[in-house]
Amino acid sequence: MPKSKNMRQELLGKLPGMPALMNHPEIKTLRENNPTLFVNDIVRQTLDILRQRILATDNSDLAGITIDEEQLAEQALEIALRALEPSVKPAINAAGVILHTALGRSVLPETAQLAVANAIRGYCTLAINEETGKRGDRHAHLDKLIAHVTGSEAGIIVNNNAAGTMLILNTLAFGKEVIVSRGQLVEIGGAFRIPEVMERSGCKLVEVGTTNRTHLRDYENAITEETAAILRVHTSNYRIIGFTGEVPLPELAALGRKYNLPVIDDLGSGAIIDLSQYGLPKEPTVIESVNAGMDVICFSGDKMLGGPQGGILVGKREIIDRVKKNPLTRALRGDKMQYAATEAVWKLYLEPEKLPQTHPVLRMVTEPAESVKRRTQNFRRRISAAIGDRAVMSIEPDGTEMGSGSLPGKGIPTYVLRMVPNGRTADCIGGILRKGRPPVFIRIVEDALLFDLRTVAKAEEKVLAECVIKAFDRAFK
Repeated sequence: MPKSKNMRQELLGKLPGMPALMNHPEIKTLRENNPTLFVNDIVRQTLDILRQRILATDNSDLAGITIDEEQLAEQALEIALRALEPSVKPAINAAGVILHTALGRSVLPETAQLAVANAIRGYCTLAINEETGKRGDRHAHLDKLIAHVTGSEAGIIVNNNAAGTMLILNTLAFGKEVIVSRGQLVEIGGAFRIPEVMERSGCKLVEVGTTNRTHLRDYENAITEETAAILRVHTSNYRIIGFTGEVPLPELAALGRKYNLPVIDDLGSGAIIDLSQYGLPKEPTVIESVNAGMDVICFSGDKMLGGPQGGILVGKREIIDRVKKNPLTRALRGDKMQYAATEAVWKLYLEPEKLPQTHPVLRMVTEPAESVKRRTQNFRRRISAAIGDRAVMSIEPDGTEMGSGSLPGKGIPTYVLRMVPNGRTADCIGGILRKGRPPVFIRIVEDALLFDLRTVAKAEEKVLAECVIKAFDRAFK
């Protein structure tokens, strides 16, 4: 019998049986306290993966495979524990991206968290008329509040801004033409493009102007009997600079009135207040769009606004009422948790002067760089003794990003803790941090770990320090 065949058979023969793994003390405890069949299946799969590896490995590489029953049990236990814990779980964002799409974008204010908890504790008044006891209108929860804050006639929410854009176009322009500047045919996250959203909405795109400049006459010359609306799309996730030009909103609104055409403003990220007062670039606000005479405006509820995922529609009462009656609105509506959280966030805007204290996103934005530096210095002192000479640490100036396509190209001045591991790669440490409990996300630049505490809550700093120390202990054991 060939030596390689003997080695393959020998490895297969060394594989522990299922009973041996099932009786491992920790796995046995896990099976007793969790769905037994589910744990059994994970242990069996772990064993099968190693068996298939032995069968598929080239003869020359078989010597690199070792059979360790304890190690195999630990591997199965780790996989089972991860499968049993929630898939969507709290994480620490030390990556310096405030609206981190992959980490859930906006951190909800405490009032919004409490509102969600209250809404899901039992039954709630989502869509019932408390006076009559009959079915009510869920849109009524936010209509007057949104209208008051923005100065519009009416407002509703749907499950995201792309849905809002689609609903407006489908309601106002199904089977008709919609005029858009070529410079505004944007692509948003996930490769969703405005032309494709328009096509799915059932309307026909009419491009006018050029990539960098579009004039009022370009819009007017494109108006025909088939024109149903004019669409302005704010390029919130990129910038075109240099020889550029676009038509001011008041002029577009006047053109719409002249030809009795609704003018739609897709603001993308959407801002309720003027961010320039906090040293950020000037972004068009919803209120400015309302005052400019836009007939209907849509924007995200989970970016600059700071709420849960959602699309907010505000504008003329007649248009909002038509959108409400569109059958697609039912398919794209939000649930009780979205309504509860959104209401709580919008109520914070009733006292805009308090937002830097009550609004987590604005709190991160407005924290002075020197404050971040002091917290970073304290954090380094907290972990310095435990890390020892396993990493070289320094505090350096850097920039925090807004993220989610908001305020592109503008970093908020900050300070980061830079850690260069000795004897291990930054990728190794970063991978351990991501797999920790809780998971920790950072940036890795030139084999250095960068921690930006601007996006770390003060209450998370102790836990973050423990995670970093554990990650180094595990990497260097």
